[in-house]
Amino acid sequence: MAFTAVTNIADGVLKVALPLLATRLTDSPGPIAAVAMTLSLPWLLTALHVGVLVDRFDRRRLLWIADLTRVAVMGSLVAVLATGALSLPVIYVGAALMGMAEVVAMTSVAAIVPSAVAPRSRERANAWVAGAETACGEFAGPFVGGLLVALGAGLALGATAAAYAVGVLVLLLLVGRFSPAAQPPTTTVHHRLVEGLRFLWRHRLLRGMAAMISVLAACWGAWTALMPLVATSLLGLDEHEYGLLLSCLGAGGIIGALSVTWVNRLLGQRWSMFADLLGTAAMVAAPALTDDLAMIGAAAFLGGMGGTLWTVNARTIAQRLVPAEMLGRYSAAARLFTWGAIPLGAGLAGVVAELVGARGAFGLFALAALAMAVPFLRVLTPTALTASPTAR
Repeated sequence: MAFTAVTNIADGVLKVALPLLATRLTDSPGPIAAVAMTLSLPWLLTALHVGVLVDRFDRRRLLWIADLTRVAVMGSLVAVLATGALSLPVIYVGAALMGMAEVVAMTSVAAIVPSAVAPRSRERANAWVAGAETACGEFAGPFVGGLLVALGAGLALGATAAAYAVGVLVLLLLVGRFSPAAQPPTTTVHHRLVEGLRFLWRHRLLRGMAAMISVLAACWGAWTALMPLVATSLLGLDEHEYGLLLSCLGAGGIIGALSVTWVNRLLGQRWSMFADLLGTAAMVAAPALTDDLAMIGAAAFLGGMGGTLWTVNARTIAQRLVPAEMLGRYSAAARLFTWGAIPLGAGLAGVVAELVGARGAFGLFALAALAMAVPFLRVLTPTALTASPTAR
């Protein structure tokens, strides 16, 4: 969890710093939205192949490689910034490389948890991991990121590189065996890719969850892509204030992680996950309806809380239903449809905002989130949620 915490703080700083740096180079919503799109595009392009890697090689070693890559990329961005040669193409390339490293790191972490935690303790472990992701990546990271960018872009990027370097050192404390079971030497990469997709497609509950969260993830992509411009141009926020606004997401995520067990007992797993639909709809609807910063922040809080409730429960369900030797490929296949939807949402939001404005784009994505209520109630039934691992 320490690795997750320190690297997610760096992720949070990065996701604030790069879009804000882009706003200093252009005031057009399309190019600014493209920064968020480029950060998440590797999920769409490489997730399946990374899943094969995670199911074939030592997962701890892959974490090391991913984090060392992050250190190198951030160091290069600091050097470019120091020479005064920073441009939008340079930001896009750096964001793409950082996104690729994130795919490897997050897929490896998801596959490590079942190896280290007994089944009865996985909900709690997933809550701690999700809590660390949101507390650090969505709360502390954006807050610190906004402050650092206000003090100096070079300081923000340099501190991010240092945090990833600390993550490399933390991995030295992770002991145990994290290599997957041996695979037949005749198994091709293509065959293994198909196995992960086939497993997801044949399981109605997992397939339905992936489809619904892809729409919700697209809404998150739209929000994160457009908010830098909305916050600085329409709301008149500075970098530090924008970081505070993003921290509302993380604050909601922290509350979600701390309360998920209690909420599951009170409402049941099904309605706990349904909260994500309502929270996401509120999050993207608020900037379309009001300029009140308190209302937008409160809606972001609800979105962050709902997102964590979904994440913890979805991971627990998948770890119960998916065999350990398939978990890397399944996680990659599922995230192809979830995280892969983030750049699509970001890109679509940029196009729509150019045509009808940011408020119109937020309104359309809010309607899309609300539309997921019908398939949710049909797919995530009480029977499906309690089915045995072999149910298809």
